[in-house]
Amino acid sequence: MKKYYNEIYDILMNEFVSFWETHSTDPLYGGYLCGFDRDGNLFYDDKSVWQQGRSLWMFSKLYNEFGKKKIWLDAAKSGYDFINKYCFAEDGHMYFRVTRDGRPLVLRRYFFSEAFAVMGYAEYYKATGDAEVKKRAAELFARFKYYYDTPGVFPPKVNPQTRRRQGHSIVMIMMNVCQTMREIDDNKIYDRTIDESLDKILNVFVKPEKKALLETVDADGSFIDTPEGRFINPGHSMETAWFIMREAIHRNDEGLFKKALEVAEWSLERGRDRKYGGLFYFVDLDGKPVMSLEWDMKLFWVHCEAMICMVYGFMYTGDSKYLHEFEKIFDYCKEHFRDEGHPEWYGHLHRDGTPISDIKGSDWKGPFHNVRAFMILSQLFSEIESGNFALFK
Repeated sequence: MKKYYNEIYDILMNEFVSFWETHSTDPLYGGYLCGFDRDGNLFYDDKSVWQQGRSLWMFSKLYNEFGKKKIWLDAAKSGYDFINKYCFAEDGHMYFRVTRDGRPLVLRRYFFSEAFAVMGYAEYYKATGDAEVKKRAAELFARFKYYYDTPGVFPPKVNPQTRRRQGHSIVMIMMNVCQTMREIDDNKIYDRTIDESLDKILNVFVKPEKKALLETVDADGSFIDTPEGRFINPGHSMETAWFIMREAIHRNDEGLFKKALEVAEWSLERGRDRKYGGLFYFVDLDGKPVMSLEWDMKLFWVHCEAMICMVYGFMYTGDSKYLHEFEKIFDYCKEHFRDEGHPEWYGHLHRDGTPISDIKGSDWKGPFHNVRAFMILSQLFSEIESGNFALFK
């Protein structure tokens, strides 16, 4: 296990974190830049609000768990201040994108910006102990929860009079946001909401008879036999699976862990590209054509979520098949996503494993899934090596 820890930690610090701590924090206006070419040159300077919250979370997490480095705390403060000053519209809804100097650009009907900002605030509170940060986190969570609980607060994407539906992605994010807030606040709303999220995921979106976690179902939870209803996102499914695994560990609930591991196994099998290796971005439940043209792309973040699932599976079952699956995914990532001689890794590949683009940062690729995964993986392998973890009782 030591060899995995050493290699993963080295990649984390010297290929991922070093890139973002060097290039990301904006020295002119604060916050985080993300539009970088292959070598870290800035080619696009608008700011994704998703990346503001995610990067605040990352730098705070690094400071909290990987060493009290001033550069990380300073970077976190830069993002925290920028978010508070520039990322909220007058009605309190958060923007999706702003200019480099903080002028508003895009306001969407969704509220994922709020989710990532709450997580960033919560982790930054742990770094600073500042009561004002905790207060902001709780207040923004309350707004996020209001949006989540209030149908029609934003115009729906699909006319509900014609087709009523519900989506998995916001439910999984809600669960993860609550897990993060629970670490700094003993308000029981977080446990209650996690219970509700688990119930909805496991009893509405997970379809055991189909061996699938569906992204979209009817409002009553039933299967919709359309391309949208058959749509499976293996990365989302495996990300949800390890969220549930961590919840099972928190609750000492082996049965819940096994359910999550089963979802991860289904998703890995459905996503596997048996011709070129790696994992597909999207697949159809019944093997029919996928409407999204990018379905067969290989995205680094999808593989990151899969690796976390497999290491948790090995750690808590002792079954070496999960370690073997991790090794296959990890080897694929090193062979195809790694950009030898250049900082950071590619984010997007063609099906055959060749790069679609050599950019290292954008609205959709920042220091979140990869840094989070390699932080978690390094910690898990350290715990496995030391035996410093408790199996289910």
